[in-house]
Amino acid sequence: MKYLIVCGGNIDKEFACDLIKKSGIDVIIAADSGMDFLYQNGITPDIIVGDFDSTRTKALGYFEEKGQSEIHPLNPVKDDTDAEFAIRTAIERGAKSIIIIGATGSRIDHVLGNISLLGVGLKQGVAIEILDQNNRIRMIDRPVILKKDKQYGKYVSLIPVSSDNEVSLTGFKYPLDHHVFDKYTSLGISNEIMDDEAVIDIHRGVFIVVESRD
Repeated sequence: MKYLIVCGGNIDKEFACDLIKKSGIDVIIAADSGMDFLYQNGITPDIIVGDFDSTRTKALGYFEEKGQSEIHPLNPVKDDTDAEFAIRTAIERGAKSIIIIGATGSRIDHVLGNISLLGVGLKQGVAIEILDQNNRIRMIDRPVILKKDKQYGKYVSLIPVSSDNEVSLTGFKYPLDHHVFDKYTSLGISNEIMDDEAVIDIHRGVFIVVESRD
């Protein structure tokens, strides 16, 4: 089952609507004000979660009246964000993969928090990716192959999450051979795929990989 979680950050309408149409989504979860985007574009979520402190339209009332969405109000005083609750709900319900949109934007605290939540999927064996029109963000602890003709953007950046790490990069402009990253470094930023395919070979550790375009 492929789940889509729609959060309340920046969402490019053309990008998101095309993604929803073409990605074979089975279940859509709106996380709080993520429902505003769906409401404005005539898309009904299967599940709505949130404390509803940031929704800015008539979306909640509309979806309540329509009666086609499960609605789960959350206590505003809680330890997890609406996005985290949505991710854990998707995993509990059998998601095999999760795409998150609306997870990036002007609130850097939320962006960093959302990126850290990729680790929830990593622990549970569920592939999660954050997407916007310029970026694809994942957290990995095993080898990944990137094909040049299917790359998300021109640049590939690798950021260490764990201090105990070791990685080799082949097929890139800047290759590495069993390199150990210092946790506080920008060494892995803005690499480029040079061969037909490139390999991020994680020997140990956890990394964030970002495929991006300007």
